[in-house]
Amino acid sequence: LSCDNLQGNGAILRRAVSGLARLSDPSLGDWIEDRAGFPDSMVDCIVPATGERELGLARELGVDDAAPVTHESFRQWVIEDDFRSGRPDWDRAGAIFTDDVRAYETMKLSMLNAGHQLLANVGELLSVNTISGAMAHGGIRAFFDRVERREIAPLVAPVPEATPEDYIDLITRRFANSAIVDTVRRVAFDGSSRHPGFVVPILREGLRADSPVEGLALAEAFWARMCAGTRENGEPIEPNDPRWEELNARALGARGNPGRWLEMDRVYGDLGRDARFAKLFSDWLDLIWNEGAEAALARHAGS
Repeated sequence: LSCDNLQGNGAILRRAVSGLARLSDPSLGDWIEDRAGFPDSMVDCIVPATGERELGLARELGVDDAAPVTHESFRQWVIEDDFRSGRPDWDRAGAIFTDDVRAYETMKLSMLNAGHQLLANVGELLSVNTISGAMAHGGIRAFFDRVERREIAPLVAPVPEATPEDYIDLITRRFANSAIVDTVRRVAFDGSSRHPGFVVPILREGLRADSPVEGLALAEAFWARMCAGTRENGEPIEPNDPRWEELNARALGARGNPGRWLEMDRVYGDLGRDARFAKLFSDWLDLIWNEGAEAALARHAGS
């Protein structure tokens, strides 16, 4: 049972284990394929990066720990009910056994992970340091709520435990928890993987369904502006992506030509050539550069 935060982690683990076994004994690899179960799973719990605050909390408890880990009280563990010889009764402690892990993954990726990007990139621009701080900012919170309810939730199927609207209420409480000092920098890290992994798929689905995508396009414009490397108060944003040099060059070029940003096929594929999305993105990015992120949030709230 893999608990890695990867979609289809059971199938990935099956290929790794059976493939390794075949290097020693092909028949052992075949036996594993036939006899062993590799359930998919999904885990969810917000774990901030360890810093001085976390080190101090450990010291207050009398613990000498160079790498203490903190996390929120919420946890979710969803496991594919694919066990070959019975299974442990982890559901007694709250784990969810299901035949459809993908439905839970889709809800989490589309609403929580994409929602994190709604908050983090504009938070960086406006010098808001934490996710809970972003939720305390009236304009950012309104943007988050409007995009989640109007643009994302209608495209997400419910799961037995929650409707998309229930899930928005849940992640709103989790993100607003000021006891969890989760920085926007951590959440914004590696946007070149996070945006195509979390935001672009639901944006693509919205365009396909001809549903509202104005806020998702604005989220992409906030990311492009953030990658220009300065906050709106003039402070530098330190490199925060393995592809930062490329992102920074494109972001600066997009200031006068927004289409430069959308030419990143690795992120957008053919979406950058979608006329509706390209127009929305270009208008938002021009507004952010000319009038600022606060003006863009206000425009979106009134749209």
